[in-house]
Amino acid sequence: MSNANRLWAADALLPGGWARGVTLAWDEQGRLTDVRAGTEPAPGVATAKGPLLPGMPNLHSHAFQRGFCGLTEYRGEAADSFWSWRERMYRCAARLDPGQAETIATWLYAEMLEAGYTHVCEFHYLHHDKDGRPYADAPEMAMALLRAAARAGIGMTLLPVLYQTGNFGGAAPHAGQRRFLHDTEAMMRLLETLKPLCDAQGARLGLAPHSLRAVPPASLRDALAGLDALDPTAPVHIHIAEQVKEVEDCIVWSGLPPVRWLLENVAVGPRWCLVHATHMRADEARDAARTGAVAGLCPTTEANLGDGFFDMAHWREEGGMWGIGSDSHSTVNAAEELQWLEYGLRLTTRQRNVMAENAHPHVATAMTLAAVAGGARASGRPLAGMAPGQQADFVELDPGHIALAGLDARDMLSAHVFGSHRTSAIRTVWVGGVPRVRDGRHSLREAAMTAFVRVRRALAAET
Repeated sequence: MSNANRLWAADALLPGGWARGVTLAWDEQGRLTDVRAGTEPAPGVATAKGPLLPGMPNLHSHAFQRGFCGLTEYRGEAADSFWSWRERMYRCAARLDPGQAETIATWLYAEMLEAGYTHVCEFHYLHHDKDGRPYADAPEMAMALLRAAARAGIGMTLLPVLYQTGNFGGAAPHAGQRRFLHDTEAMMRLLETLKPLCDAQGARLGLAPHSLRAVPPASLRDALAGLDALDPTAPVHIHIAEQVKEVEDCIVWSGLPPVRWLLENVAVGPRWCLVHATHMRADEARDAARTGAVAGLCPTTEANLGDGFFDMAHWREEGGMWGIGSDSHSTVNAAEELQWLEYGLRLTTRQRNVMAENAHPHVATAMTLAAVAGGARASGRPLAGMAPGQQADFVELDPGHIALAGLDARDMLSAHVFGSHRTSAIRTVWVGGVPRVRDGRHSLREAAMTAFVRVRRALAAET
């Protein structure tokens, strides 16, 4: 194997924990073929200057929402909430064309890579033209996202969103939702069209029933059956129990809160990602965790929207898996999502290092390993860290960064998560063995940023 497909690191965070003297080797498809600890650097093999971390999957993204971050941070009514924010989001979504969406996504995906994310699960619901009519080429918006991911070099799990109703019980959709809507047959046709396109790019295709309020039971059943016929292992992601009002409305409709309704009516399992799942009863959290589903947590967005805190204690009691996403992208920083998750738990429990584990007492180490494992499962891709058979996605910390300089590897990671003051402590990022970020900068940074600023300026002018 060519030395171009090898890397040696003095320290690397492997799935079992920190290891010294690690040599990585990968094939031309970007899959790791050998991961060996206790080695010395070999002649001609590149040496990492800082510790290596596994690439972080971002398990929940609405790319277009990066275009209006900061434009909703004002009080528009007596009591602002998720629901008033949603109306402003609809106004932004109503204006975007495919070219603008691609520009926003290209910049966002470059940002993600610089922030340590190496794969994104794109929960894609902006499907149609501004008047709600399908484009002549139905997957036009999805293709804009795939092009953006390919250009930036980030891995992609594309999750077209099924959206049909405005609330539980088949309520008519809101005018602002017209660009999102598909009947079930149309969604199946879209998936069939996208499957070979995703395969050709090395992307994974799944399905995202938006929420129980947006997909009636019969449609949910039929869509899952159609997905199984296309790919029975495809990921399934769903927003659920994010807001108290959603829970209350679900109880009025069905007599059950949403997570309990889902567990009793659908075969939830390891291919599922329950996004947010903020407002669960203890019994729901325990039972959902036992299914092997992943909890998709987006702490900075959940804080921005006033959602609440996830019930991590009962989830962990049953060994529940979880991962992180940047959702509406008020923050694009994998380390900061971990920090916010831990700090939220510290505030609610009045304890410290809540997410530490017996095997990994350093909380940043424990959280990184857990988020990578959960993100890999939710992505439906072999992204579970530096091990043979997994994709060669890894991140090098910058040992010269002021927050990290002079520390050992474990403490560098702790400082990266809890002490980097929102400045990047990442030096290099590889996806499939290909360096996409060098010296902390993506090669597209200047061009993608300039194009993004132009689009955002236009959106701000209309807000």
